Amino acid sequence: MTDDYRIGVIVPSSNVTMETEIPAMLDERPELYGESFTFHSSRMRMQSVTEEELERMDEQSEDCATLLSDARCDVIAYACLIGIMAQGPGYHEESEAKLRERTVENDGDAPVVTSAGALVRALDRLEADRVALIAPYVEELTRTVIDYFESGGVEVVDYETLECPDNLEVAELDQRNLVDVADGLNTDDADALVLSSCVQMPSLAAVQAAEDRFGLPVFSAATATTYEILDELGLSTQVPGAGRLLDGGLNEGSERTVPTAADD
Repeated sequence: MTDDYRIGVIVPSSNVTMETEIPAMLDERPELYGESFTFHSSRMRMQSVTEEELERMDEQSEDCATLLSDARCDVIAYACLIGIMAQGPGYHEESEAKLRERTVENDGDAPVVTSAGALVRALDRLEADRVALIAPYVEELTRTVIDYFESGGVEVVDYETLECPDNLEVAELDQRNLVDVADGLNTDDADALVLSSCVQMPSLAAVQAAEDRFGLPVFSAATATTYEILDELGLSTQVPGAGRLLDGGLNEGSERTVPTAADD
């Protein structure tokens, strides 16, 4: 019997990446799990990645959560990392709480994860106190990401910012270049590498290659969000070829385990 799950995704209006990378990862899960996922999006208006637009965008997130709860989603992901981090350190916790409350008020209670919170918690799960990262933003917004991490006790030992303010242009960046970009970072003192600290910058095809090259846990806003979607659903967090975070070994206490031939 197949278990069916509805995944709600709150995204910026110009985002074209999370609705491809998250389904791609979930489609790679072993068939033995017997799962089926559907994806349901609600959009917040945002074209340019500026502090002003990000603040206006975030104000729309509560209405998006209400709309998605009309569909009785099993979990909702707020998929804009910088939209959360630009509101100040620790804002992911406030956002997750108020968005879930909107689903409760609408009689469609669903857990809510944010990409910002997912990235922060991924570092904790991987016991990473020092991190190197790549971001597509202008320098000022990349500093916002760094400050957000460091306010939580994580040191950013090195970073590269790609100075790309147009959100659609971010989606067009060639992820095949990310491993070469990471080569320019000093990762000697890093416990982990964030290959894409942005939900719009594609990176999925490069995560495992970067992890193999650098010998560090490598993850992205998309892989961290996918981990939390699965974890909130009580499922094993196993996605082949998506890095150590998604190898299924970090949530051994999950209600779901990998089926074996003996279970058939």
